[in-house]
Amino acid sequence: MGFFNLFNEKDNEKRGERKAVNEENRDTEFARDDAHIDLRQEELDIHKHRDETGDVEIHKDIVEEEQTVNVPVSHDQVIIERKAVDHEPTDEPISEEETVHIPVTAEEVDVEKHTVVTGEVTAHKRSVEETEQVHDVLHKEVADVETHGTADVVNDTE
Repeated sequence: MGFFNLFNEKDNEKRGERKAVNEENRDTEFARDDAHIDLRQEELDIHKHRDETGDVEIHKDIVEEEQTVNVPVSHDQVIIERKAVDHEPTDEPISEEETVHIPVTAEEVDVEKHTVVTGEVTAHKRSVEETEQVHDVLHKEVADVETHGTADVVNDTE
């Protein structure tokens, strides 16, 4: 048996002893010089998504409105005036008939309609930022160091 084989046998014996102890107490790690424990904590993973919450529809309605407008109109009026004449002599003989034609006119109102643009309606969307509070309970692991006897412990926190 060589010199190095002697060390290998002793290392194998120590490993076997540690393995037997670890199998009995699986949650306890026995360490001769150094040990470490990973501490964990929960953090929130926040994701956002868009949902359709409604819609807006714009349409036109037709309403009727009766309107009365005063329009000034004119028409001809024939005024017949008769005068008495003191029997003045004339050279013209009495003829069969004499006719005088006087055209008479009047303004008539014609009503037509036409369409005009009186306004415009536009719609657009904008994004509005708000703050919404989210509440949840998070768990984290903290180290609890217990000393027994006269163990000298220096707590070095990062």
